[in-house]
Amino acid sequence: MGNKNSCCVYQSPKSRTKKSEQYLYQPQSGEPLVEEGPSIPQPPPPVSVGVPHISEREPEDSDLDPSSHPGAKPIFSTRSESEIQRNNRMRRRSQMIMTRSGHRQHIDEYGQLRKFSSCSTIYMDDSTVSQPNLKTTIKSVALAIYFHIRNRIPPDEEREQNLAALEPDVLQIFDEKAHPLSKDPVPDDYQRRDPEHKVIYRFVRNLFNAAQLTAECAIVTLVYLERLLTYSEIDINPSNWKRMVLGAIILASKVWDDQAVWNVDFCQILKDIQVDDMNELERQVLELLQFNINVPSSVYAKYYFDLRALADAHSFVYPPEPLDKERALKLEAMSSVCEDKLRLWHRKNRRRIASLDGHVWARHRPKAILS
Repeated sequence: MGNKNSCCVYQSPKSRTKKSEQYLYQPQSGEPLVEEGPSIPQPPPPVSVGVPHISEREPEDSDLDPSSHPGAKPIFSTRSESEIQRNNRMRRRSQMIMTRSGHRQHIDEYGQLRKFSSCSTIYMDDSTVSQPNLKTTIKSVALAIYFHIRNRIPPDEEREQNLAALEPDVLQIFDEKAHPLSKDPVPDDYQRRDPEHKVIYRFVRNLFNAAQLTAECAIVTLVYLERLLTYSEIDINPSNWKRMVLGAIILASKVWDDQAVWNVDFCQILKDIQVDDMNELERQVLELLQFNINVPSSVYAKYYFDLRALADAHSFVYPPEPLDKERALKLEAMSSVCEDKLRLWHRKNRRRIASLDGHVWARHRPKAILS
């Protein structure tokens, strides 16, 4: 037994080289694997009895939904992209002038020299993501709805017939002729008359002014409108845009506004519409949205900046002014971390109000340097 040449000699384990691994037998695809040793029974997979979470029931293509995914481009930005590029080219040509010395200078839409921001001076308007300007935001939202209607996808008759057969109330609830908002007669060719931007702006502005809604509610209205177009696969057109926008405004006012908003309040604004019709419109909008009324902060910020770019391309933004320390405090440009530093800065300069430096400080307002 101790002879090394016998068959029972113990061989020490050796490291397996890469060359020897290449010649190992590997089963072909489709050939069953034979395991050595006794088979160990695997426990059955756990069966979930509870109701799945709402995040687990979202559709698989939620990444393509711009109203839910912060990385997806909004629909109105896609439909207005060519118009924005054309306006930017025209603005560059019209805002370029030649001086007598042969130098080129930029002017703004008001005929003044266009000023650009630098490290020491920042030019901005009075609109921020936390406190948008109401008039500019409503104009931008109305313009986004206008591009939705003008650059809409051609209607698919087969898809509309299938939708009308499955859900007959869906198309009827948004039809203005079936559910008019006023006693004025609806023209016969209303489906082919694209509304102008000023018509959409007046409709949205009257609702917001009468209901005393905020600019943030207008942004959420646009988010709900695009989510409604994505989920229901119904495109907005001249015959249904008013009731679609009205349903989105009703829902946004109840979700976003802290005050109690009732459908009766909107019936007092639109005096020719009944409460039952308003309730049915809200119910249909909620069902088409699959009761998904959540608007993440990243999605809200994305829509704000895209609306701001749309407003800037169409000269809706007020002329920017240099940002000083007073405007920085007013616009909440300073972060919460700098609040203590600002309080100390006010305490140190409180004793210098009556001095000569205080008068110079009042005349020449220093520019804010944001770090």
